[in-house]
Amino acid sequence: MKEQVLNAMRAAGKPISAGDVAKTLNADRKEVDKAFAELKKEGAIISPIRCKWTVAN
Repeated sequence: MKEQVLNAMRAAGKPISAGDVAKTLNADRKEVDKAFAELKKEGAIISPIRCKWTVAN
């Protein structure tokens, strides 16, 4: 799920919310939130705008 989330975020090309990622992937929001939590802890994603996330460079 984490890789799918990262791919969706890269494809968006701009900061995106967890809800938008869930809609894009047609996935359960809870699964996306869990992936987001893990990615945040790993430092793989950052939040340049409140409630919006993007892949860390």
